[in-house]
Amino acid sequence: MEGDVVEYRIDRGSGVPAYVQIVEQTERALRMGTLKVGDKLPTAREVVAATAINPNTVLRAYRDMEQAGLVELRRGLGTFVTRSLARPGAENDSPLRTDLTDWTARARAAGLERADILAMVTAALDAHDKEQHEQHQHTPGDRERKEEDA
Repeated sequence: MEGDVVEYRIDRGSGVPAYVQIVEQTERALRMGTLKVGDKLPTAREVVAATAINPNTVLRAYRDMEQAGLVELRRGLGTFVTRSLARPGAENDSPLRTDLTDWTARARAAGLERADILAMVTAALDAHDKEQHEQHQHTPGDRERKEEDA
């Protein structure tokens, strides 16, 4: 790999530090299977050239990812992925991904912007998580069932 597997984009207006954006984008690529174990990340020089951020910012992101066990810095060779975050169903060719891509295209065609789409997805996830939490709280466990049967 030549470090071209991931291209970092820095949103200066987001309020999120650039090094955090690099970490988040790398984690997203690891979850989606875009980055795989053994892949080489772009060099700090390449990231600086593409994003116009300080080299120390890139190095901080890479160090944070190394401490998290996601990458390994090899002197003179580069930074390599050591762990995947991919889950079944998140791959580029999965039916779930296709459905989401289609839905996103419909949302864009309806005039929704990125922030609108992210808000909708976040709200749907929050509602789903709340529903799951409530179901688990109201489902009697084994001990409660035994007490009810007694």
